[in-house]
Amino acid sequence: MPLPLYLLALAVFAMGTSEFMLAGLLPDIASELDVTVGTAGVLTSAFAIGMIVGAPLVAALARDWPRRSSLLGFILAFTAAHAVGAVTTSFPVLFATRVVAALANAGFLAVALTAAATLVSPDKKGRALAVLLSGTTMATIAGVPGGSVLGTLLGWRAAFWAVAALCLPAALGILKGIPTGRAQEEATAGPALRAELAQLARPRLILVMLLGALVNAATFASFTFLAPVVTDTAGLDELWISVVLVLFGAGSFVGVTVAGRLSDQRPGLVIAVGGPLLLLGWPVLAMLADKPVALFALVFVQGALSFALGSTLITRVLYEATEAPTMAGSYATAALNVGAAAGPLIAAATLSTTAGTHGPLWASGLLVAVALLIAFPLRTAIEADRSTEVLR
Repeated sequence: MPLPLYLLALAVFAMGTSEFMLAGLLPDIASELDVTVGTAGVLTSAFAIGMIVGAPLVAALARDWPRRSSLLGFILAFTAAHAVGAVTTSFPVLFATRVVAALANAGFLAVALTAAATLVSPDKKGRALAVLLSGTTMATIAGVPGGSVLGTLLGWRAAFWAVAALCLPAALGILKGIPTGRAQEEATAGPALRAELAQLARPRLILVMLLGALVNAATFASFTFLAPVVTDTAGLDELWISVVLVLFGAGSFVGVTVAGRLSDQRPGLVIAVGGPLLLLGWPVLAMLADKPVALFALVFVQGALSFALGSTLITRVLYEATEAPTMAGSYATAALNVGAAAGPLIAAATLSTTAGTHGPLWASGLLVAVALLIAFPLRTAIEADRSTEVLR
């Protein structure tokens, strides 16, 4: 894999740390800003909503921009949003900074996903995506738990400052390592924006986007509220939150790595095996969450299965959107973040039910079940066609 791809992954690591770290900081944010934990969880949805809106909008605007300059501008805007978030005492302002940061992240990821696909041969998009998403999984392994520990020891604001600082070497890496080529060259040579947007009317593209959104909703529904599961359900100290997040991140890294080698040619196998196991794992975790050893083991497994299945479906989005070369990344980003927005909202609603802190885990199982019910009768549409490199 080319070096620029790893530099993009470094930036994704910084942004992923920010997106996921709230899972370990929500109780402290809620306490200091005088809101409920469920309300604080909306910060995750705010970020995701910004990503959903921002991905296609910013990708369309950035079609004619120099690729390196646009990536650099997005990450600097992301850094500024975190600096403001670190000093505010207002929940609405913090909410607004999450939306701004999400817009910047959306623009960056949309351009980066498209750029990553052009850095490798057409039959290696899945592996390129796996490298890029490894930034996200490494964020859950190192960045998010580190932010949780930092937040526990020094307060949640320190975690925001740390993300802002982390973005600076990533920006330098982009400046030094990404070619100066323009996206405009591709936009001029390729189809018009209207033709790229028309790809969204294709049923197979909509199918894989929907499935990716449902699986990601299940992932975020539980991941966002793992902290109360650790402290309330399992009865562990707050520092154990970091351990659980590390385990989830380690599992997600394994899942993305394995899926990256299968998603180009054998996506149906990943879905056929991983889907039912993921469906089974969420209710089992809900029933055994009060047992620390079972909690630790199942969090690792669910992280692996969630990211294996999710990254495979998002890879299929890139394959199905090959006729939209400058917008494909935004479609994949939007699919990911529709789920990331809906998942925490659905999970938050379950916290006030009799299910309590187990509610998000049951909600995740339901979301995966819906995805599999849709996918099963249409499973042939998800198989890779090796001769044409599109879905059949």
